[in-house]
Amino acid sequence: MEQSLNSERRDSAIVIAGDLLDSQVLLQIVEETVRAFGQLDVLINNASTFYPTPVGSITTAHWDDLMGTNLRAPLFLSQAATPHLRATKGSIVNMIDIHAQRPLPQHPVYSTAKAGLIMLTKSLARELGPDVRVNGIAPGPILWPDGGIDENIKAEIVSKTLLKRSGSPEDIVRAALFFAIDAPYVTGQVLAVDGGRSVGW
Repeated sequence: MEQSLNSERRDSAIVIAGDLLDSQVLLQIVEETVRAFGQLDVLINNASTFYPTPVGSITTAHWDDLMGTNLRAPLFLSQAATPHLRATKGSIVNMIDIHAQRPLPQHPVYSTAKAGLIMLTKSLARELGPDVRVNGIAPGPILWPDGGIDENIKAEIVSKTLLKRSGSPEDIVRAALFFAIDAPYVTGQVLAVDGGRSVGW
Protein backbone atom coordinates (compact mmCIF):
# COMPACT_ATOMS: atom_id res chain seq x y z
CA MET A 1 0.00 0.00 0.00
CA GLU A 2 2.79 2.43 0.91
CA GLN A 3 4.54 1.83 -2.42
CA SER A 4 1.30 2.20 -4.35
CA LEU A 5 0.47 5.54 -2.70
CA ASN A 6 3.97 6.88 -3.16
CA SER A 7 3.92 5.90 -6.84
CA GLU A 8 0.89 8.17 -7.28
CA ARG A 9 2.30 10.99 -5.18
CA ARG A 10 5.92 10.91 -4.10
CA ASP A 11 6.66 10.87 -0.35
CA SER A 12 2.96 10.92 0.50
CA ALA A 13 2.88 7.80 2.70
CA ILE A 14 4.93 6.06 5.37
CA VAL A 15 4.29 2.90 7.38
CA ILE A 16 4.96 2.84 11.11
CA ALA A 17 4.38 -0.51 12.84
CA GLY A 18 3.88 -1.06 16.54
CA ASP A 19 1.82 -2.61 19.31
CA LEU A 20 -1.07 -0.23 20.00
CA LEU A 21 -1.43 -1.67 23.49
CA ASP A 22 1.97 -0.13 24.34
CA SER A 23 1.52 3.53 25.34
CA GLN A 24 5.13 4.36 24.45
CA VAL A 25 4.58 3.06 20.92
CA LEU A 26 1.62 5.43 20.53
CA LEU A 27 3.85 8.40 21.36
CA GLN A 28 6.44 7.17 18.86
CA ILE A 29 3.83 6.81 16.11
CA VAL A 30 2.78 10.43 16.54
CA GLU A 31 6.33 11.76 16.77
CA GLU A 32 7.54 9.81 13.71
CA THR A 33 4.55 11.02 11.71
CA VAL A 34 5.17 14.66 12.60
CA ARG A 35 8.86 14.23 11.86
CA ALA A 36 8.07 12.83 8.40
CA PHE A 37 5.41 15.36 7.37
CA GLY A 38 6.12 18.39 9.55
CA GLN A 39 2.65 18.53 11.09
CA LEU A 40 -0.43 16.51 11.96
CA ASP A 41 -3.85 17.51 10.63
CA VAL A 42 -6.08 14.47 11.17
CA LEU A 43 -5.96 11.38 13.37
CA ILE A 44 -8.21 8.49 12.34
CA ASN A 45 -8.48 5.84 15.04
CA ASN A 46 -9.23 2.84 12.86
CA ALA A 47 -7.31 -0.11 14.37
CA SER A 48 -9.50 -2.74 16.00
CA THR A 49 -9.74 -6.35 17.10
CA PHE A 50 -13.03 -8.14 16.57
CA TYR A 51 -14.10 -11.64 17.59
CA PRO A 52 -16.93 -13.27 19.56
CA THR A 53 -16.78 -13.56 23.35
CA PRO A 54 -19.92 -15.45 24.43
CA VAL A 55 -20.73 -15.08 28.12
CA GLY A 56 -19.14 -18.01 29.95
CA SER A 57 -16.05 -17.97 27.74
CA ILE A 58 -14.77 -14.42 28.38
CA THR A 59 -11.25 -14.14 29.79
CA THR A 60 -9.32 -11.17 31.12
CA ALA A 61 -7.11 -11.51 28.04
CA HIS A 62 -10.17 -11.01 25.80
CA TRP A 63 -11.18 -7.98 27.84
CA ASP A 64 -7.70 -6.43 27.77
CA ASP A 65 -7.31 -7.01 24.03
CA LEU A 66 -10.74 -5.80 22.88
CA MET A 67 -10.86 -2.86 25.27
CA GLY A 68 -7.22 -2.10 24.52
CA THR A 69 -7.47 -1.81 20.76
CA ASN A 70 -11.00 -0.41 20.53
CA LEU A 71 -10.98 2.06 23.43
CA ARG A 72 -7.67 2.47 25.26
CA ALA A 73 -5.51 2.93 22.17
CA PRO A 74 -7.80 5.64 20.68
CA LEU A 75 -7.69 7.53 23.98
CA PHE A 76 -3.93 7.48 24.39
CA LEU A 77 -3.19 8.01 20.70
CA SER A 78 -5.54 11.01 20.75
CA GLN A 79 -3.81 12.32 23.86
CA ALA A 80 -0.39 11.97 22.24
CA ALA A 81 -1.62 13.70 19.08
CA THR A 82 -3.46 16.55 20.81
CA PRO A 83 -0.62 19.10 20.99
CA HIS A 84 0.07 18.70 17.28
CA LEU A 85 -3.63 18.78 16.35
CA ARG A 86 -4.13 21.94 18.43
CA ALA A 87 -1.34 23.58 16.44
CA THR A 88 -3.09 22.87 13.12
CA LYS A 89 -6.71 23.20 14.34
CA GLY A 90 -6.99 19.59 13.26
CA SER A 91 -9.49 16.83 13.97
CA ILE A 92 -9.92 13.29 15.24
CA VAL A 93 -12.17 10.73 13.59
CA ASN A 94 -12.96 7.58 15.59
CA MET A 95 -14.14 4.46 13.78
CA ILE A 96 -16.96 3.14 15.91
CA ASP A 97 -19.62 0.58 14.90
CA ILE A 98 -23.40 0.50 14.69
CA HIS A 99 -23.19 -2.26 17.32
CA ALA A 100 -22.00 0.29 19.85
CA GLN A 101 -25.68 1.15 20.29
CA ARG A 102 -27.28 -2.18 19.40
CA PRO A 103 -25.18 -5.02 20.84
CA LEU A 104 -24.04 -7.74 18.46
CA PRO A 105 -24.99 -11.21 19.79
CA GLN A 106 -22.06 -13.11 21.32
CA HIS A 107 -19.87 -9.98 21.21
CA PRO A 108 -20.51 -8.31 24.60
CA VAL A 109 -16.93 -7.14 25.14
CA TYR A 110 -16.48 -5.74 21.62
CA SER A 111 -19.87 -4.01 21.71
CA THR A 112 -19.09 -2.51 25.13
CA ALA A 113 -15.72 -1.23 23.93
CA LYS A 114 -17.30 0.47 20.92
CA ALA A 115 -20.02 1.96 23.13
CA GLY A 116 -17.23 3.41 25.25
CA LEU A 117 -15.70 4.86 22.11
CA ILE A 118 -18.89 6.84 21.47
CA MET A 119 -18.59 8.44 24.91
CA LEU A 120 -14.87 9.00 24.38
CA THR A 121 -15.67 10.79 21.10
CA LYS A 122 -18.12 13.11 22.85
CA SER A 123 -15.83 13.62 25.86
CA LEU A 124 -12.83 14.48 23.71
CA ALA A 125 -14.96 16.87 21.66
CA ARG A 126 -15.80 18.68 24.89
CA GLU A 127 -12.26 18.58 26.24
CA LEU A 128 -10.40 19.56 23.07
CA GLY A 129 -12.74 22.22 21.68
CA PRO A 130 -12.48 24.81 20.32
CA ASP A 131 -9.09 23.85 18.86
CA VAL A 132 -9.68 20.22 17.82
CA ARG A 133 -12.87 18.70 16.44
CA VAL A 134 -13.68 15.09 17.33
CA ASN A 135 -16.27 12.97 15.50
CA GLY A 136 -17.02 9.32 14.84
CA ILE A 137 -18.16 7.06 12.02
CA ALA A 138 -20.31 4.01 12.73
CA PRO A 139 -20.14 1.63 9.74
CA GLY A 140 -22.77 -0.98 9.01
CA PRO A 141 -22.21 -3.89 6.60
CA ILE A 142 -19.13 -2.70 4.70
CA LEU A 143 -16.43 -5.37 5.03
CA TRP A 144 -17.13 -8.91 6.17
CA PRO A 145 -15.01 -10.82 8.75
CA ASP A 146 -11.71 -12.24 7.45
CA GLY A 147 -12.81 -15.76 8.29
CA GLY A 148 -15.83 -15.42 6.04
CA ILE A 149 -19.50 -15.46 6.91
CA ASP A 150 -22.38 -17.73 5.96
CA GLU A 151 -24.08 -16.40 2.84
CA ASN A 152 -27.54 -16.72 4.40
CA ILE A 153 -26.47 -14.62 7.40
CA LYS A 154 -24.89 -12.08 5.07
CA ALA A 155 -28.10 -11.86 3.04
CA GLU A 156 -30.15 -11.42 6.22
CA ILE A 157 -27.92 -8.58 7.42
CA VAL A 158 -28.10 -6.82 4.05
CA SER A 159 -31.88 -7.28 3.91
CA LYS A 160 -32.18 -5.25 7.13
CA THR A 161 -30.60 -2.19 5.52
CA LEU A 162 -32.99 0.31 3.97
CA LEU A 163 -30.87 0.43 0.80
CA LYS A 164 -30.81 -3.40 0.52
CA ARG A 165 -27.11 -3.62 -0.25
CA SER A 166 -23.68 -3.63 1.34
CA GLY A 167 -21.61 -0.48 1.47
CA SER A 168 -18.03 -0.08 0.30
CA PRO A 169 -14.83 1.18 1.91
CA GLU A 170 -15.19 4.27 -0.31
CA ASP A 171 -18.38 5.16 1.60
CA ILE A 172 -16.36 5.29 4.81
CA VAL A 173 -13.60 7.29 3.13
CA ARG A 174 -16.11 9.90 1.95
CA ALA A 175 -17.49 10.22 5.50
CA ALA A 176 -13.99 10.63 6.93
CA LEU A 177 -13.17 13.30 4.32
CA PHE A 178 -16.38 15.11 5.21
CA PHE A 179 -15.40 15.28 8.87
CA ALA A 180 -11.78 16.16 8.12
CA ILE A 181 -12.31 18.79 5.42
CA ASP A 182 -15.93 19.81 4.87
CA ALA A 183 -17.37 19.98 8.39
CA PRO A 184 -15.60 22.84 10.22
CA TYR A 185 -18.63 23.45 12.46
CA VAL A 186 -19.27 19.80 13.38
CA THR A 187 -17.87 18.14 16.50
CA GLY A 188 -18.98 15.50 18.97
CA GLN A 189 -21.09 13.68 16.38
CA VAL A 190 -21.31 10.05 15.26
CA LEU A 191 -22.40 9.41 11.67
CA ALA A 192 -23.91 6.00 10.85
CA VAL A 193 -22.79 4.86 7.40
CA ASP A 194 -24.93 1.76 7.33
CA GLY A 195 -27.41 1.96 4.47
CA GLY A 196 -30.09 2.79 7.02
CA ARG A 197 -29.74 -0.45 8.95
CA SER A 198 -29.83 1.31 12.33
CA VAL A 199 -33.19 2.85 11.38
CA GLY A 200 -34.69 -0.51 10.51
CA TRP A 201 -33.75 -2.31 13.73
